[in-house]
Amino acid sequence: MTADIHAAGAVLWRPARAARGGEIEIALVHRPKYRDWSLPKGKLEPGESPVLAAVREITEETGVRCVLGRYLGHVSYPVTGHKLKRVDYWAAEAGEGEFDPGDEIDDLVWHSPDKVMRELSYPMDRQVLRTFGNLPPRTSTLLLVRHAKAGQRGKYAGPDRERPLEPAGAEQALTLVPNLLAFGARQVFSADPVRCVQTVAPLAGSLGVEVGLEPALSEDAYAADPAAALTRIRELVSDSAVRVVCSQGKVIPHLMREWAAADGLTLPPARNRKGSVWVLSFVDGRMVAADHLDRRLYVDDTEE
Repeated sequence: MTADIHAAGAVLWRPARAARGGEIEIALVHRPKYRDWSLPKGKLEPGESPVLAAVREITEETGVRCVLGRYLGHVSYPVTGHKLKRVDYWAAEAGEGEFDPGDEIDDLVWHSPDKVMRELSYPMDRQVLRTFGNLPPRTSTLLLVRHAKAGQRGKYAGPDRERPLEPAGAEQALTLVPNLLAFGARQVFSADPVRCVQTVAPLAGSLGVEVGLEPALSEDAYAADPAAALTRIRELVSDSAVRVVCSQGKVIPHLMREWAAADGLTLPPARNRKGSVWVLSFVDGRMVAADHLDRRLYVDDTEE
């Protein structure tokens, strides 16, 4: 059954305060209307991606800014008067901010993971929390982007590496900016074809950084030496900064299969559409989770 209500939320965590012991604390919110304790979440606004909805709802319900980490999956359940409600969840590390009670959320508490499990009102929230607990709360993130729409190769008169984004692709590039920033993007890299660089140029502009060129991640270079490309992208994984890397359609699927297989990870299905994003999570340099953002980024978008 297809969901007709979509929402998003997170397991919002922070390092534990010294006096309380433990390693981390997790936020629960209280909703007086339902008299329940739950993970922060809320419905998507029209045209909003689940990624952006998760960040917005966390800030609105808790007063805390956050950075998203790995995807924790989704839960679905029937709602009176509707077919089904789907809620997507991410891990989210808390930043600055202060809770302000309101009509919808009148209390926020921070608990150890064990106590959170006992205090949650719904089994589905406990399912999400178990997934969160399967890996360390803080993981390193790399965002691997396929370039946005650039028209058809045969209709461009110049060298293919100089083929630019079409207007729809330029719109995709702008849409990517807030979604990539939600994961804490700070540094930007790209294979050297123009359409790849243009895809991440708006993000680089918003951050005030240059796009670092990575020729090894172009289709031509990858066909000649795929091992060198895998070595290079592994080097781009950083514990200190979330990096964005843009590449091409004949690189990403094979590269991801080889990388995941080497690290012992099974990948979820992915169509590899233009403008899609792999959100990759790492612990000690090993890929431990991979989520493919596709239609969840572009509302009512269609592929050529």
